[in-house]
Amino acid sequence: MNYRFVGAMALGLLATTGTAQAQSKKKSGGGAGYNTAIGLRGGGWSSGLTVKHFLSGKNNVAFEGLLTREYAARGGRLTLLLEKHLPVSDLKGLQFYYGAGAHIGSYQGRYYFEDVRFRRGKNKYYYVNYYADDTNYVVGGADLILGIEYKMEDLPFVIGVDYKPFFEVFRGYTGLYSDAALSLRFTF
Repeated sequence: MNYRFVGAMALGLLATTGTAQAQSKKKSGGGAGYNTAIGLRGGGWSSGLTVKHFLSGKNNVAFEGLLTREYAARGGRLTLLLEKHLPVSDLKGLQFYYGAGAHIGSYQGRYYFEDVRFRRGKNKYYYVNYYADDTNYVVGGADLILGIEYKMEDLPFVIGVDYKPFFEVFRGYTGLYSDAALSLRFTF
């Protein structure tokens, strides 16, 4: 993934939408203070691009898409989430949200070893085999999300923190993983 290209596209999008934001001060998103936001999400398991768009109406439901790079698995993932936002009554601009969705991705193999000390019938000497698998695998799974975000009152930015556990099927293996992240989005 070319991060310079993604950064240049994000800056171009910010520049073109900034003038539209200044011309149209319409706020909707069912009380969120914005309709659409685009930015970066940085977490322990994955980091990448995040786009959030509120559906029309006053129900505070948003659609979020994540295009992330997976560090440990050497791959990437596309995640689509549907989220319900609830305002925190004491603080203007602060919202709690929860939701669910699904993802699909591709990982480049893995690096693992086989320790044969515990095989039956072997003597006390043991050996370890190391394997490097460079095959690309397609993965899929289900996601949950729980978070809180703050829409800055005078600035077109939203900052958020979320916890996103996900279930994944990978080459016949299944697993439950945890991901937490910090997001910064430009609103328009």
